[in-house]
Amino acid sequence: MRIRIGLLLLVLCVPVGQARAQNLSPQQRQAILDYQLTPPAAEHLITAMQAMTKYLVSLPDYQDRMRKSATMSAADRIAQLETDPKAAAILKENSLTARDYLIGVPALRMALMAAQGVTTPNIVASPANVAFAKANLAQLKPKMDAADGIRR
Repeated sequence: MRIRIGLLLLVLCVPVGQARAQNLSPQQRQAILDYQLTPPAAEHLITAMQAMTKYLVSLPDYQDRMRKSATMSAADRIAQLETDPKAAAILKENSLTARDYLIGVPALRMALMAAQGVTTPNIVASPANVAFAKANLAQLKPKMDAADGIRR
């Protein structure tokens, strides 16, 4: 069964598998708002997403991991990434901590959505990150789509 890579990452990054504000704790929401996107940060996040997804999908129990991750607290998801040697290596190769990854991916994803005109209360993005995404949309969208497994 082929799954969309973005779905896997959302399940790993945001509770209940969707970047919906109502599913975020106040701390997660604030962390996403506080996360500052930059060109290097976005590149590191996208590169790590691709490698992490490739790794996780290769595991025989990836579907179980997705289900479990959807019910885990943010601290548990961070611990899970930190204690998995391969996942930790992917993060290290991309100069990211588990927290950076788990906050940065939804911050980038939602900033890109907002930059494309998606306006719902489900989108959590700081004005600075939306401005960054708008300014870099032409470069970031194709890379994010590729990381999500979407072909143009």
